[in-house]
Amino acid sequence: MSKITPEKEIEEFFTRSVGNFIDPENGFKEKLLKKIKGDYKKDIIVKWGIDPTRPDIHLGHAVVLRKLRQLQDWGCKIVFLIGDFTAQIGDPTNKSKVRPEIEQKEVEKNLKTYLDQVQKILRTEKAVFSWIRNSDWFTAITDLNLPDDYKVNLEIKDKNSVKLIKIAPNSFVGKAIAFEKTRMQVKDLGLKDKVSIITLRSFLWALKHVTFSQLIERDMFQERIKKGNELFMHEMIYPVLQGIDSQILAQIYGSCDLEVGGTDQLFNMLMGRTLMNARSLPPQSVIAFSLLVGTDGKEKMSKSLDNYISINEIPSEIFGKVMSIPDSVIIDYFTLATYSPLSDIKDLELSLKKEKVNPRDIKLRLAREIVTIYHGEAAGTAAETDFLNTFQKGQIPKDIKTIKVSKNRLLSEILLSENFVKSKSDFKRLVDEGAVSDAIKKNKITDLNFAVFEDITLRIGKKRFLNIVIE
Repeated sequence: MSKITPEKEIEEFFTRSVGNFIDPENGFKEKLLKKIKGDYKKDIIVKWGIDPTRPDIHLGHAVVLRKLRQLQDWGCKIVFLIGDFTAQIGDPTNKSKVRPEIEQKEVEKNLKTYLDQVQKILRTEKAVFSWIRNSDWFTAITDLNLPDDYKVNLEIKDKNSVKLIKIAPNSFVGKAIAFEKTRMQVKDLGLKDKVSIITLRSFLWALKHVTFSQLIERDMFQERIKKGNELFMHEMIYPVLQGIDSQILAQIYGSCDLEVGGTDQLFNMLMGRTLMNARSLPPQSVIAFSLLVGTDGKEKMSKSLDNYISINEIPSEIFGKVMSIPDSVIIDYFTLATYSPLSDIKDLELSLKKEKVNPRDIKLRLAREIVTIYHGEAAGTAAETDFLNTFQKGQIPKDIKTIKVSKNRLLSEILLSENFVKSKSDFKRLVDEGAVSDAIKKNKITDLNFAVFEDITLRIGKKRFLNIVIE
């Protein structure tokens, strides 16, 4: 077997799962090839920005994360840009209505979850990984509102001593001291001489390089206008803010060579090129990856549509959800969500077209491969065995989610709090359809006011199970 050359590896990287690749004169591709061969010594900075509006990373996000891991293995440095400031504004992409603002407390909670989960895919050593919030440059000194007991000291140095003077935390001087000390650019990245901050002046400068027609012509905005729906200015300037992020990252890290995202983010990512050009910075290249459809086989994978598969779910949940996808998207899932060679995927596609193989058997392999990526080979094999025992032999899965609840709590409330149902009306529908039962006693639950008074193993629908233990 002939050895795969770096050139061939790179060619597959920039074609597999890629919807758009903007790289004038092959600048990024050539730089990457030099990095792989050891001829490029500077950092190659790759930006992936995400608004932490929801806590779960799903297989759709993982399409990008797995590509980023490959870039890391080639020596690139991934900058995970947390849009904690822009999350509170809301990206209007694909939104037919104004997205509600997210409270900072919720953003912080989701942020921690995101950082924990990316470690399942990305390497996190400093040489190839960094993360930073965009509130670091979008937040002004006067935006700070410090607790009254927050300690701020002003250092006065002379030749022989250092004198500390207590400063009122919410005075301008107090806020200024706290502001500098809390910037990630200073405390985490060690940039003390020049901290990048966006002021009204610099924001207006950015707006001078973007035309109104560029923003208003976006399909989603035109659709809203035609329907008579509201369109607010903060939504229109969101792409400009995202473009500013790239410009600032280039200043902080020395370059911003590439930005990656889904094809629905292409407009926003190109804004980075526009503003970097205006600042006489080398403009970033852009990769827009194809979007993975959800388990419904129709819409893009999204938590809000409840058609997602979280990488944090237990193996049996992931396996069961993959088995539920329509046959029509099997090949897309192999291409976007696994590491299977493209040659193998083409053979599978041909076999499916010629009906030489049962789609169910192909899905078993697909589900096993996906579980293996996030939980290991042993878990993938066990999940397959568990699935076959459950749905061929009527057995109960081994790795069921277990929760503890107080006695006599309503089942509808339990399932709602654990996201097994979307609403009480959803619970009613499942009960009316006979889809909720005691998995051990084989009794269907028909009472909408059913209260749990003893340990029970529930079966919800065909493929979901839940152990409830009384505290």
